[in-house]
Formats: sequence, C-alpha cells, structure tokens
Amino acid sequence: MSDRWTIDVWHDPTVTAATDVDHPTRSITHRAAKVVTETFAPAVLAALMPLIIALHVSADLLTGLGWAALAVFFSAVIPFGVILLGVRRGQLTDHHIGRREQRRKPLLFGLVSVVTGLTLLIVLGAPRELVAMVVVIFGVVLILTVVNMFWKLSGHAAVASGSASVLVIMFGPALLAAFAAVAAVGWSRVVLRAHTTTQVITGTIAGILIATPAYLLMA
Repeated sequence: MSDRWTIDVWHDPTVTAATDVDHPTRSITHRAAKVVTETFAPAVLAALMPLIIALHVSADLLTGLGWAALAVFFSAVIPFGVILLGVRRGQLTDHHIGRREQRRKPLLFGLVSVVTGLTLLIVLGAPRELVAMVVVIFGVVLILTVVNMFWKLSGHAAVASGSASVLVIMFGPALLAAFAAVAAVGWSRVVLRAHTTTQVITGTIAGILIATPAYLLMA
C-alpha cells in the first residue's frame, strides 16, 4: 500500500467511513483523538489559562473576570477569529492550520494581538501573574512562528506543556498530573497524523523550556 493511497484515505470521508466499518477500534481511537485535540486546542488553553490565573490572584470575582476578559480577548479571541475567517475564505485548510506553509501569517497576526493585549495589561496595572501568563503565551507563539518557517512544530504540544508548567508553578506538585493531558494531546496529534512523534516531543520540550523560566521571572 503506497503512502499516497494512505494519505488520500485519511482525508477522504467516504473512504474513511468505509474503513471505520471494517475497523471499529480504529474508528473509536480516531474519534477519541479528535476529542482530545479539540478539548486541549491552543485557542482553548490560551483562553482558559488567563482565566484561571486571573481568578486565582484577583481580590474578587468581578475584578478577576475583568482582567481575564482583557487577556483572553487579545490572546485567544482575536487570533482564533482570524484563523476562522481564513478558513471561511478558503485561505486556510482548517482551524488547526494543518499545512505548515499556511501558518506564517496567522502566527504573525497572533503575535501582534498578544503584544497589544500584553501592553494594555501592563499599562492598566494587571496582576503580575496574569502578565506573566500572557508573556508565556507570547513566547510560545513566537517560537512556533520562527520554527514553522522551516519545520512543523506541534503547537498543540507546546501550548499544552507550557500551560501544565504554569499550573505546577502556581498550584504545586499536585498539578504534575496535568502532564497526563499533555501526553494525551501528543498522542492525539500523532493518531490524527497531524504531526510526527518527533514534532510532538519537540513541541512539548519547547513549551516547558519557554513557559517555566518566563513565568518564574515575570511572576
């Protein structure tokens, strides 16, 4: 069986449906991988992590929600909105931007958006921990932008491992359990053939190496 045939089968919903009947275990695994990939997608974590940090460090709920809304708007809503618009216009293949050559512009736009939000948070006096979290997001997006010019680094793995690293710093060793989710994300990207194992491992390491020192220094 050729690689070309295999790739075509993977992306052809008609053929996939047929093979799912013949291989129910494969179908279940594929669906589970899709659930994990969507649940822990970069845009989801880029929205969830500032919310968690803001609520944890703010004096009251409303203040925390206000800071979180500002951070999330520039770190997740605008960047992901640009991606969805690109998909709708046919400029991007999918909301995970599976083709490396399509990633440059959305990532650059994401950097500009995150920097804008970061500047506002600093000027308005946001909690240092929240500023540090957005710095982590910026750092991860920056390394993704640079590396994806010549290689397809796993953004899912980098964002997941970076988020898990911040959770451990914030809440202690008990949150090392969050790395089980990181492993699940890596597994899902390989099962869905979005990345190779090497790309996932490299993304995981990059996320940890960026998030840990950045958050410790800024917070």
